Amino acid sequence: MKFFSFWAVAVAVCLFGMWVVDGFSEMNEEDIFYAEANASYYIESKAYNPNNALLVGLTLIKSAATKGAVCLDGTLPGYHWHRGYGSGANSWLIQLEGGGWCNSVRACVYRKTTRRGSSNYMEKQLAFTGILSSKAVENPDFFNWNRVKLRYCDGASFMGDSEHKAAQLQFRGQRIWSAAMEDLMSKGMRYANQALLSGCSAGGLASILHCDEFRNFFPRKTRVKCLSDAGLFLDAVDISGGRTLRNLYGGVVGLQGVQNNLPRICINHLDPTSCFFPQNVIGNVKTPLFILNAAYDSWQIQSSLAPPSADPAGYWSNCRKDHSKCSASQIQFLQRFRNQMLNAIKGFSRSRQNGLFINSCFAHCQSERQDTWFADNSPVLGNKVCLIKPRNCSLRLLYFSKEKSNSGSVALFLGLLHLLLEIGISTDQARRLLTVPIPVTIVATIWFSDEPNFYQFAHLYMVILLD
Repeated sequence: MKFFSFWAVAVAVCLFGMWVVDGFSEMNEEDIFYAEANASYYIESKAYNPNNALLVGLTLIKSAATKGAVCLDGTLPGYHWHRGYGSGANSWLIQLEGGGWCNSVRACVYRKTTRRGSSNYMEKQLAFTGILSSKAVENPDFFNWNRVKLRYCDGASFMGDSEHKAAQLQFRGQRIWSAAMEDLMSKGMRYANQALLSGCSAGGLASILHCDEFRNFFPRKTRVKCLSDAGLFLDAVDISGGRTLRNLYGGVVGLQGVQNNLPRICINHLDPTSCFFPQNVIGNVKTPLFILNAAYDSWQIQSSLAPPSADPAGYWSNCRKDHSKCSASQIQFLQRFRNQMLNAIKGFSRSRQNGLFINSCFAHCQSERQDTWFADNSPVLGNKVCLIKPRNCSLRLLYFSKEKSNSGSVALFLGLLHLLLEIGISTDQARRLLTVPIPVTIVATIWFSDEPNFYQFAHLYMVILLD
């Protein structure tokens, strides 16, 4: 196989859908951060076995106990693995599960009574959809790879290494990560020709923080990349002028001993909490990294920018749950958040080895769900770029080498230019948002500038070139 690639599409709730996280009015300031676990549960369990998706069993990592690599409650960590075959037999995709964080003893004690803190409560089988799907028509680039979902049961994005004896809490995320990688290497991952580390939400943050470490597990001849989906959590000011997410992260980093595992290059000039924010880390990641994120990330809007704790009068209650009910001033606040995200990735986007797709969806996680990963009714980008197939438009995010391949489109990529593309939103969508048209945010892409008929037959490609 000369290259590897992955498909993604703009999320189905991109301007009209309801946000999937709800119930914030009944949570206190500390509990609100459990809402991300609820969102992830929706993705994994409630709806996403619509097409008889493959169910993959849970494997507990038996060797983890001797390494002290355990969940919050001391149970063994685990993963779901579907073995690759054919052309994908020596290709590996590792998906790090998301599900929020716990920043206090009280929050972590509660968490260890859930699947986010104990393998006793984990589903014994998970449906593999989206980027993990086993069907070529749903996941044409990864369907026959070794696909692994590493379960999340530490509450610190696989980064902590500490304990709280009095509360019988084990904060061993870093050890779980290491034990899982060692176990998978022993089961054939060490022979990989190519490997992709991905993750959603808290797992997307983990895929950034562990990206270079993942690269170091393999020989130099192995092609290694990382993908962060909905992991670009910003150090943003909330609607009350406070910093809700910074306060949460400060608790996570301090309680769980995260600081010892953060990138040294960041710790040398910033405080540990700042180094848990990906905006301060992505510029120094050496391994090719692709960032997939919604500029109006629904979880960040609900839990970081406008949590009930910052909105005691409930002014943001309706807007928080349904963006079509936002006032003009609220839209402007969200627009400033979008601009902050674009500014945070400017330097990152200039690197030829990196790639990104920041869209204007009100969404959180776009690679795990089939309808937002690859489907016939996937949304379009301004009706401007269609696939070769005479169906709905979508986009293909592609990692590829400069070598020839049988893709039929490689000729387009010889001499391609790395550009930033801005695509407008239609007027009826703008009216839905009660404001002027909001553009799809900057997309890191390339196109063949000398091809006059490019838009008639070519894909829109988001690309990370190999050295």
